[in-house]
Amino acid sequence: MKILVLGSGAREHAIILALRAEEDAHDILAAPGNAGIAQDATIVGVDPLDGAAVTAFANEHAVDLVVVGPEAPLVAGVADALRERGIPVFGPGRAAAQLEGSKAFAKRIMESASVPTGRAVHAATAEEVEAAFDELGSPYVVKADGLAAGKGVIVTEDRAEARAHAAQYLPTGPVLVEEFLSGPEVSLFFLSDGDTVRALSPAQDFKRALDGDEGPNTGGMGAYSPLPWLAERFGSEEAFVQQVTDEIALPVIRQLDAEGTPFIGLLYAGLILTDKGVRVIEFNARFGDPETQVVLPRLRTPLSALLLAAASGTLEDQPRPEFSDDVAITVVLASEGYPEAPRTGRPIEGLEDAAAVEGVRIVHAATAGPDAPGGSLIATGGRVLNVVATGSGFRDARARAYEAIGRIRLDGAHHRTDIAARVAD
Repeated sequence: MKILVLGSGAREHAIILALRAEEDAHDILAAPGNAGIAQDATIVGVDPLDGAAVTAFANEHAVDLVVVGPEAPLVAGVADALRERGIPVFGPGRAAAQLEGSKAFAKRIMESASVPTGRAVHAATAEEVEAAFDELGSPYVVKADGLAAGKGVIVTEDRAEARAHAAQYLPTGPVLVEEFLSGPEVSLFFLSDGDTVRALSPAQDFKRALDGDEGPNTGGMGAYSPLPWLAERFGSEEAFVQQVTDEIALPVIRQLDAEGTPFIGLLYAGLILTDKGVRVIEFNARFGDPETQVVLPRLRTPLSALLLAAASGTLEDQPRPEFSDDVAITVVLASEGYPEAPRTGRPIEGLEDAAAVEGVRIVHAATAGPDAPGGSLIATGGRVLNVVATGSGFRDARARAYEAIGRIRLDGAHHRTDIAARVAD
């Protein structure tokens, strides 16, 4: 197939690597891509936020499938433009993408579908925020209602800090003040064709910048899959996945379909396992980052067949996706100052040495080519690289990941040293 992947981050690079690993040789295009993606796909000059331009390109170049990676093109309606012209696209339309684009919309859908989640108050003014704090108590959970690149959420016992976070987003729209939920978090992806869903393997990510889950929230500093501890609570990972499918994913997909906004693409369920049961923290309308980087390397079922079936409305004909028994972890290498004020433009060295470690692949998140022939790649963002390692067990995978990340040189860079440490003990 000729496949066009829209996006420029590690999530898109991970998708492309999974497509390239298949036995069938696909012609993979990417827009706008990054320096790492350019090594594994053909970069094309089309604006991923311009639905008309993407549609014209796909028609002109006989693209068989468009995969929309990040949230911004989805909320901008790029998938709608493609579907109107009959081009298979993996990604929900603008209306269904509001499941991620608006926290208030997501809460309404969950309420209508009787999906378990925490209480929330929609606050449009500072006074309403204060009243919500009084009602829901500490720790305070404040979320920007719209897209915030993974950094619109704060969880704190400091009321002044929570108030300041709300004040940062109130000028552009309401915020949600939510009930604090306690327990381990799980990310679970569902492929959907608007009617049928197929679950992938669960993963857990690490949002805080520093070891021990300290420091500010980030877009994600690492992840691992599978989650062996799920069996202790649910009997097996399969039982957990089935419960979430029945109680969360299918009710949401059916509710959206009943409202005339079918969800075709990737439903990301951010879950928390509380003492009272599984609760939804949030939904995203695309593959999660960095969880994609550990879920897809374990996928045995061809990803292209799953994505095309979802885009074409034939997912029910696809069997349940199969996964390797291997484990996978990823450690994010971030620029100095991330997440508050990352310093970019610095050279990256040692990538070939890192990639030479057995079971390791380097997934690029924010890199650009060298300014001169023979020069080094340049870091262009906060989260720069994902070091992904697979192995027969977590100790093996962790050892490989951290050996590889130790070979990479980026001035001032930082990473967490405790990714998957608990499951490796």
